[in-house]
Amino acid sequence: MAAPRAALCLVAPVWNQSTRGIRGLSGLASPESSERKGRTLLQFLADYFHDVEALREYLLHKQVLKVHQHNRSFTNVEKRYGPYVAGAFFILKQGGAVKFQGKEWIRPDGRGRFSLEFLKLQAVPVEAMDASGCAINYTGLDNLLPLKELQSLWLQRCPHVDDWCLSRLHALAGSLQELSLAGCPRISERGLACLHHLQNLRRLDISDLPAVANPGLTRILVEEMLPNCEVLGANWAQGLKVGPEEQPRDTASPFPA
Repeated sequence: MAAPRAALCLVAPVWNQSTRGIRGLSGLASPESSERKGRTLLQFLADYFHDVEALREYLLHKQVLKVHQHNRSFTNVEKRYGPYVAGAFFILKQGGAVKFQGKEWIRPDGRGRFSLEFLKLQAVPVEAMDASGCAINYTGLDNLLPLKELQSLWLQRCPHVDDWCLSRLHALAGSLQELSLAGCPRISERGLACLHHLQNLRRLDISDLPAVANPGLTRILVEEMLPNCEVLGANWAQGLKVGPEEQPRDTASPFPA
């Protein structure tokens, strides 16, 4: 009778709005083997999701909640330690790295843990942040915009950084000198046009932006918009359509041109 009790334990807390999630629920049953764990997980899916669309909506809801949780503001930290420490704490919690002026880079270890020695640096401005691959979004930028001495910001491959996020970076126009947006899938030409406020930029990476229709032309326009900035990205000819008269001929064709 032990197995039925484990199964009941598995499904009891599913829709009480606590939504512990599939991973957490499957852990409650303590299966004896990976095969049994797979059966209990499939039973959970069969009992509570009658079609693929319902499962998709559930997983999407869980993902949205997770991103929202990652981008909350650490109000208590800011009140006690100030905006520099609060901003650094936000990035480190997301798995990124920060550098205070005159200090070494602070990075979390493989398990996401980091030293809290930086809590003593309340009066030391943050000069660089590496949030590459982090889940930062429009709301999460609230933790960074008070950092008026921030000079370098890396947002490479951030899946939730979009055009609306770039429209908020004007608050850093007085200090920001280096910005990397490489590999961000939701940035388009509209967002890049918002960067005209950042006239102090000296280096901008806009390479590998899949939402940009014409990377080569976009790079030219950004260079004109920011004349004192080194723009890294596509070659000017990338994305330009080749006319019929410029199409290369197939020399191996048996038919005459």
